[in-house]
Amino acid sequence: MKMVIKSNIIKKEKIVSKTEWFNYIDELKKESKSLIKLNEKEAIKILSEDFINAIKSRIPNKKFGIFFSGGVDSTLISYLCQKYAKDFVCYTVGIEGSQDLEVSKKVAKTLKLNQVTKTLTLIEMENLFEETSKILGPDLTNIVNLGVGAVELAAIKLAKKDNIDIFFGGLGSEEIYAGYNRHEKSENIDEECWNGLKSTYERDFLRDVAIATATKTKFLTPFLDRQLIINSMRVPSTLKINKGLKKYIIRKVALDLGLDEEYAFRPKKAAQYGSNFDKAILKITKSHGFKFKREYLEFLKSK
Repeated sequence: MKMVIKSNIIKKEKIVSKTEWFNYIDELKKESKSLIKLNEKEAIKILSEDFINAIKSRIPNKKFGIFFSGGVDSTLISYLCQKYAKDFVCYTVGIEGSQDLEVSKKVAKTLKLNQVTKTLTLIEMENLFEETSKILGPDLTNIVNLGVGAVELAAIKLAKKDNIDIFFGGLGSEEIYAGYNRHEKSENIDEECWNGLKSTYERDFLRDVAIATATKTKFLTPFLDRQLIINSMRVPSTLKINKGLKKYIIRKVALDLGLDEEYAFRPKKAAQYGSNFDKAILKITKSHGFKFKREYLEFLKSK
């Protein structure tokens, strides 16, 4: 398994230790803080260049996939891949009524992207959750990991039919551009971003490495590019959350790079919510006679 060598997550075919990742983020923090803060015009110019480089340097020499929700991150990745690479497919999954399925189809049509979608039934979802839980194991199986991991696994299964085993994803964007509610509530958004980058190790890396290893796939994470992190963290917090709008600066970058405002400023739910996978967990929980999702989790862990 190879995950994100360029993002310093994988070394010698293995995930780095938690200590190594923390030290790496501290190193980036020190370097970023030694540089002056950027105004909006400077930030848009520098981040546009950095993100293009992050994409171009990761484009593989074979057909690849993109985890595609129709949000600003996956749309921007797809938009740039269309400019610098031609042989890729955007994959979107969800259950009936999924916002991601609905919106992503519109985006894909407008941008003329090659998209493959799948609307899963509850029976398919239950099988998917069981498989995801087995891959993650008892220690990593929680509500968030089950929902996000199942989205990834469902997309990977679609892509395997196309002989694709490499995927671009948007991991890291929420942390460096203050995309979560906890950023909005924080007294120090910059520190919350740095701390969030560290917690990504246990919150996201362990899950994604488990999924990637089990499916023999590779995930590419341009938002965790070293230079992009350093310069993104030079952006004042007022340009990350602006008048209540989270991730303001990357949306402005998307506009600068050519995305329509409709797509650059689309509000986006997390993968497990946009796909309606979280709703599926609740429905399946009740179908087993359980009242709480945690009871269904324990049931999965015991299988």
